[in-house]
Amino acid sequence: MLDNMPRGTICIEDIEIGMLRYLRKEVTDRDIELFAEVSTDRNPVHLDDDYALDTIFEGRIAHGMLTAGLISAVIGEQLPGHGTIYMKQSLTFMAPVRPGDVVYAEVKVVDINHAKRRVTLDCHCAVGDTVVLRGEAVVLAPSRKFD
Repeated sequence: MLDNMPRGTICIEDIEIGMLRYLRKEVTDRDIELFAEVSTDRNPVHLDDDYALDTIFEGRIAHGMLTAGLISAVIGEQLPGHGTIYMKQSLTFMAPVRPGDVVYAEVKVVDINHAKRRVTLDCHCAVGDTVVLRGEAVVLAPSRKFD
């Protein structure tokens, strides 16, 4: 399941404070397995049911950076979108994401530096009413002047 807003590019000239974009995605066992393969993070809390039952999470959880990757997807595909370059990202992980959870990932424009083409975005992910991740990103936005 994937639910998101239109993809593309919003150039710095068209970005406004308060703009927001989001996606909604179900995190599957396959997502977790593929992330473990690509990242080489094979911590058993993500992959082994028996092991994970004996942890503070009492069951398997998705990699935190898999969840953070959904923020990256919103930034790179929607706001600002194609051509955006990450400069900085802060993250605070607040609750686990489990296989089968539907994650809502949102970014919102909180500051714009037109001279430097920098956009600051408030970022968060939630599962239902539970915020699982909060952060802030600073990105270099695309511009029509450089097309």
